[in-house]
Amino acid sequence: MIHSIQTRASRLLGVRYPIVQGGLARVAKAELCAAVSAAGGLGQISTVGLADAEALRAEIRRARALTDKPFGVNFPLGRMDFTAMMEVVLEEEVAVIALTAGNPAPWIKRIDGRAKVLVLIAGPELAKKAEGAGADLVATVGYEGGGHLGRGDETTMVMVPRVVRAVSIPVLASGGIADGAGLLAALALGAEGVEMGTRFVASAEAHAHANYKQALVAAEPMGTTVIKRSLGMPGRALRSAHTEAILAAEAAGEDIVPMIAGPLNARGVDDGELDQSYLWAGQCVGLIGEVEPAGAIVERMAREAGEGLARMNRAFQPTG
Repeated sequence: MIHSIQTRASRLLGVRYPIVQGGLARVAKAELCAAVSAAGGLGQISTVGLADAEALRAEIRRARALTDKPFGVNFPLGRMDFTAMMEVVLEEEVAVIALTAGNPAPWIKRIDGRAKVLVLIAGPELAKKAEGAGADLVATVGYEGGGHLGRGDETTMVMVPRVVRAVSIPVLASGGIADGAGLLAALALGAEGVEMGTRFVASAEAHAHANYKQALVAAEPMGTTVIKRSLGMPGRALRSAHTEAILAAEAAGEDIVPMIAGPLNARGVDDGELDQSYLWAGQCVGLIGEVEPAGAIVERMAREAGEGLARMNRAFQPTG
């Protein structure tokens, strides 16, 4: 049993393990958030899919009733006006606020040090902008990741050390990580923790239909595909009849906006209608063997990372 993995990121976030659950639109509610945090990672509540600011307040208080550990709230910028929700998060004194997409600078200024700020980026240039705006740490997502990615096809293996060299704040690796080996690899690349989403969708506490979870368990890496390139907003999703139709429309130069409306994502997340929806998933689906409690995922990752480190230490023989 690994008692803790201490890095600048874990100390900054106040957690035992530098394992951060991704924002997971519509999926990350109080139960998942609290389960990850209680196990020693950092859980998050997604603002996507909540009716209003008071619904968010209720989720925050439900998470607090389930754990006394720190957790975060995730805001995907540019989707809607989050002003009222942000005020609720600050009033409730949530420990961490995660900002994805859009320009984080005005929001970081508004937060004004009242919470730690994590900004999800892709690549060193965006990382430097986030640091300059006052972010406390960044998570950089590579091409393997699920959901929205950077506009290039740079992999996590290449991107992480480039971002680490570019900024002085802690960096989390994201994209293609689902187990302790991935955590250990991220640390070896210079990251100080990981942010992962797809693996936590396939958890008992995730607010996702059983069909979605089982599809992740059954999928292989090539069972995912990147959609929305034509909009300059690429995102990796499970292959389905609907995502194939999106790809065909993009190839034909057609407007895909009606095909990526939020209710179509909800149709899969909530109702399990896989072929009538698009569902985010990273290439790490190939590493998911079963649906498990989120806490078990966190604890096993820490144990696997420790076992991997011990194995590596045996491989390195000192001279003389």
